[in-house]
Amino acid sequence: MDKATFLDFTVEIIRRSETAKGFEILPRRWVVERTFGWMIRWRRLVKDYEQRIDVAEAMIHIAMGSLMLRRNAHP
Repeated sequence: MDKATFLDFTVEIIRRSETAKGFEILPRRWVVERTFGWMIRWRRLVKDYEQRIDVAEAMIHIAMGSLMLRRNAHP
């Protein structure tokens, strides 16, 4: 949260309403779910194998960088 404050981001957590019954589409939640789905393609990100948090963060950066590179190279 400190980095979001430093970069002047506003973090908004989308929650289900108390009166909702059954399935309800939540705004912009699909973006997060889609991104997690893309990261699951990397075997090391499926389970927390890393001992150090900086190595785990580096693997996320590598996975997302690879995804962006592939999408820019093959539009």
